[in-house]
Amino acid sequence: MKNSKILLLILIVMFVFLIGPFIVIIISSFSSQTVMRFPPEGFSLRWYDKVLNIEMFRTTFWMSLKTGLAATFTALVLGVPVAYTNVKYRYPGKNALELFFSSPAIVPGLVVGFALLRFFIYVSGIPILLGLYLGHTAILFPYTVRVVSASLRNFDAGIEEAAVSLGSSPLHAFFAVVLPNIQSGLIAAFILAFITSFNNVPVSLFLTGPGVATLPIQMLVYMEYYFDPTISALSSIIIVITVIIVQSAEKVLGISKYM
Repeated sequence: MKNSKILLLILIVMFVFLIGPFIVIIISSFSSQTVMRFPPEGFSLRWYDKVLNIEMFRTTFWMSLKTGLAATFTALVLGVPVAYTNVKYRYPGKNALELFFSSPAIVPGLVVGFALLRFFIYVSGIPILLGLYLGHTAILFPYTVRVVSASLRNFDAGIEEAAVSLGSSPLHAFFAVVLPNIQSGLIAAFILAFITSFNNVPVSLFLTGPGVATLPIQMLVYMEYYFDPTISALSSIIIVITVIIVQSAEKVLGISKYM
């Protein structure tokens, strides 16, 4: 009984430690003061109204949205065949190749961002927007491979073999049998990768430039000059939207089983 109370206490402490900062941000976003503080003094929705009326936030939101969708789609197109090959076939160097594909998720984000900056901008000389898109595709690729691989391992390969034995070509069997049966995994991979891209800071910090910025980077720039609850309000909106998306995906798809 005593051990149960200790475990419950540890659980409560960890819950407060993990959730507490988000609660502080959300509560402080309703402050009527011009300086962000906790606990807030008074109640006001003025900062939420201000967020919606700041043009740079609207512009960078659409930039983050478009970059996230494009990079996620590309990472899925590249990741699905890689995951399929790794799960279905055995070949020399398979483990080393899987580790290599996972490197963008293992290496610290700042290191990845700096490396991509040197390669895409300084060496290749490609435009900033294209470099940002390619950089996000690179960091999302390991997530799509991992989630799709988990989905494929739960798929009964005998169904695909039966389709081939009945006259279907391997390619047709892949599109007609395999993909429909791992649809939940594909959606889960898309959601996870998109959220990762939209909220990314380390890589975007290096790959953005004049006229090209994502929402998280614009939030950092804003905080360099202002310390009002505007960022708290914007952060609260992002937190609520992210939680709704993830919880909906968990309820409908069981996204945690692919992680």
